[in-house]
Amino acid sequence: MNPWLTEIVQTGEHASLIPMRPAHRDALVAAAMADELWQFWYTEIPTEDTIDRYMQKAFEDQSAGKALPYVVVGHASDSIVGTTRFLEADSVNRRLEIGKTWYAKRVQRTAVNTECKLMLLTHAFEQLEAIAVEFRTHWHNHASRNALERLGAKQDGVLRNHQRIDGCYRDTVVFSIINQEWPTVRRTLLYKLGRT
Repeated sequence: MNPWLTEIVQTGEHASLIPMRPAHRDALVAAAMADELWQFWYTEIPTEDTIDRYMQKAFEDQSAGKALPYVVVGHASDSIVGTTRFLEADSVNRRLEIGKTWYAKRVQRTAVNTECKLMLLTHAFEQLEAIAVEFRTHWHNHASRNALERLGAKQDGVLRNHQRIDGCYRDTVVFSIINQEWPTVRRTLLYKLGRT
């Protein structure tokens, strides 16, 4: 375990981030399957067939001190509506990534994602004192790329032929927010949530 990444529950007005547990398995599958999210070929969303491997990898990375996976509980439905995590944690250089994020369609483009990003980034910059938080997405995931730009993240570049997935090469677009930009990003997120 990486002492830099300590499990905590984060609670907002619209959603809570709860450390992932094996008991969350069926609720995660239900959230993904309800909208057939697994059909989005350019992102990794678990199915009944892949959920065990998906969660095992999350727990292995957490045990290795590289990740901290969360389930997202939407307060309107009091149910799991998605997942996100800190990953690629580098406590020496005080950098990490926020990724493996997906939401049920009913909460996409709602305050849930905005609030979760606010909670994760606040924790990263204000508690962990990170100097940079990175986001990575598939070149073809235009919705994610647009959302990251709206968030205030800046594109660092494109990693061409970065990964081979299902027989195809993935170009990965890398975005980041650095600590000097955090006050402006924080203000933007609070404004979007109507908390100025």
